[in-house]
Amino acid sequence: MTAADRVARTAAADALCAKAYDDAGGPDTGVALVAVGGYGRGDMAPYSDLDLVLVSDEGVAEERGEWWAEFAGQVWYPLWDTGMKLDHSVRSLPEMLTAAGADVRVASGLLDVRHVAGDPNLTLRLRTTILAQWRRQARERLPELHEMVRNRHRLIGELAHLSMPDLKEAEGGLRDATVLKSLTATWLVDVPAADLERCRVHLLDVRDVLHEAAGRATDRIAPEFWTPLAEGLDLPDERAAQRHVRELGRRLTHLSRLAWRRADDAVRRTPAARPRRPELERIAAGVALSKGEVVLDKGARPAQDPVLLLRAAAEAATRDAVLAPPTAARLVRECPPLPVPWPDEARQQMVRLLAAGRGLLGVWETLEETGALARILPEWERIRLLPHASVIHRFTVDRHVVETCVEAAALIRDVSRPDVLVVAALLHDIGKGGLTEHSVAGAPIAREIAERMGFAADEVELVAQLVRWHLLLADIATTRDPDDPATIDALTEHIRTPEALALLTALTEADAKAASAKAWSSWRAGLVLDLSRRARAALQQGSVPPAFRVEEIEVPPAALAGGVSIEVAPVDDGARVTTVAPDRVGLLADVAAMFALRRVPVRAARVWSQGDYGVSVWDVADEFLDAGALRNQLDGIAARRVDPAQRLAPRPAAEGELAPTVVVRPEASDHATVIEVRAADRIGVVYQVSAALAGLDMTVRSAHVSTLGPQAVDVFYVQEASAGALSETRAAEAAHTVRAAISPE
Repeated sequence: MTAADRVARTAAADALCAKAYDDAGGPDTGVALVAVGGYGRGDMAPYSDLDLVLVSDEGVAEERGEWWAEFAGQVWYPLWDTGMKLDHSVRSLPEMLTAAGADVRVASGLLDVRHVAGDPNLTLRLRTTILAQWRRQARERLPELHEMVRNRHRLIGELAHLSMPDLKEAEGGLRDATVLKSLTATWLVDVPAADLERCRVHLLDVRDVLHEAAGRATDRIAPEFWTPLAEGLDLPDERAAQRHVRELGRRLTHLSRLAWRRADDAVRRTPAARPRRPELERIAAGVALSKGEVVLDKGARPAQDPVLLLRAAAEAATRDAVLAPPTAARLVRECPPLPVPWPDEARQQMVRLLAAGRGLLGVWETLEETGALARILPEWERIRLLPHASVIHRFTVDRHVVETCVEAAALIRDVSRPDVLVVAALLHDIGKGGLTEHSVAGAPIAREIAERMGFAADEVELVAQLVRWHLLLADIATTRDPDDPATIDALTEHIRTPEALALLTALTEADAKAASAKAWSSWRAGLVLDLSRRARAALQQGSVPPAFRVEEIEVPPAALAGGVSIEVAPVDDGARVTTVAPDRVGLLADVAAMFALRRVPVRAARVWSQGDYGVSVWDVADEFLDAGALRNQLDGIAARRVDPAQRLAPRPAAEGELAPTVVVRPEASDHATVIEVRAADRIGVVYQVSAALAGLDMTVRSAHVSTLGPQAVDVFYVQEASAGALSETRAAEAAHTVRAAISPE
């Protein structure tokens, strides 16, 4: 059935209803027969119901007495005699308006009222009054409607990823198309009308073919209907039919999520609080935030910045904001291709994006819809909208992979290389879609992608190893005798280091949780984690941070004279700042505050004591630093003319942000106490830690500061100011003080 066929079917039904109205002696004024709650004119499918309301002007029923009750039956019975499926009711105009005011679903449905017979002026009054009421009450009613929509989505799932898609009720289905029309009617948000109508009409085509194939009214596509759908839609095969339906659902889902984000923002912003000018908050180089959406700032130069697309995506995901689709589309058009291998910043931004948690989902969706993924990760096409063979999976392969990244983001504190974990999570099923077992096929693909991203050779092999063996831990744990020594050997034969084992354990948990609740039951989790624990003991007890080694540098004249030397050297995508000064308790805190107060993002740092001097080398994401300005800032801090403590106090934790961890590693050094700090990557963490230690009269003899994706991993070698390593009591005091210093109140 084509759209024209549906229009003809609707017109025929309307004509039949109009004849029944006229034959029953329906008046020309004061009464109207209307159709309610469809998807718009011309949408009638085979086996669909017709929802009719006999509407009267106020007082008509009372005036006409017994005739009115008989009249309604004289309209309905001839329609039932024809076999038409009919939902019907009789209401006065005031009753309709009251019902719309009491139930947001009724109000939304009445926006699609169409005249069938009787008084057209009454129908027009009904429509215009309902529409005016809807617009006037939109700010109060949209939150209720949104909650209903969310509940339906949670109950049914997504059309694009369900094993048995529901064309009507699923997220991205026909019900959402109706809701989007209701949102547009409020005038608070706009939805691309042509795109919405295209998806809606194509879904109606699918529903028509489904009804014909099933021989009844149904909205759920059971597996046996994919082949008839392919034939009815003139598509090559069942796989093409699945992709067609899922792409429509994904596009409608994308439009719906964007529209609701903007509607929620419009509801929060009262007209009086609305700014007269567009608000632009610069959040990164070339990137700004406006009304909850990440856009380009006025200084952006996409043609000169190949990393700008990933930077914008990472900022949007970590803030759980919208990556504005026009912005993403422009960046796809104008940004030059990333060089191979990627620059460090590109890899770091990709890791930030993947480790962003739930904020990743919407941004990844936008990257797909705008064609950005084809540039960033061309291999994605092989798993895009690919159904899983196993019924245990909730989602298609591509969505499962993104969900695995979301789950892995919550486990990054459990591993030494969170960047490797989230990239392995992204690529663990990249080998699916072919005839070769997917972990075998995926390992070389993952190796090639990791090399392109610019990972070091050992990191590339670690990613490939995780992809190759991502099923191993769960398989052995659930199929082998845990008391048999050969069980441990079967695992350690392929996974030979504690680092790789910790990464595989986290990936196994994330993969299972992303599949379904049943895949990570308490029983299964217990088996996997117990095997991992015993295998780790077999490989090595505990984990020791690598030894910290530095090369001595020549002390500059300014430092020899008792002052501070600051040198700034440009590097790719930023600068390297070297500071040298006479060593003292609190020197590191002052230098860290210098960068934090100037809002300079620190990617990595090395700090050490060289004789009587403190040396630090900082790699920062700011290529326009001035050594003189930095020196003035440091002088003000050291002289206590500037107090950084209040300005750099921990900010409230973002929703879903992991709590910081502080661990003492007594086994890691004989001459110092090693304190490992993991916290969300944000301005001021190094200052907060080093200031807390300085307040205890402890000195940092060396430190290794690094950013791995969305978190800072900082290792401090701490001594008493006048002695060596800390006692157990002092080490515990240091850990407690540092934890309190970096934890939001």
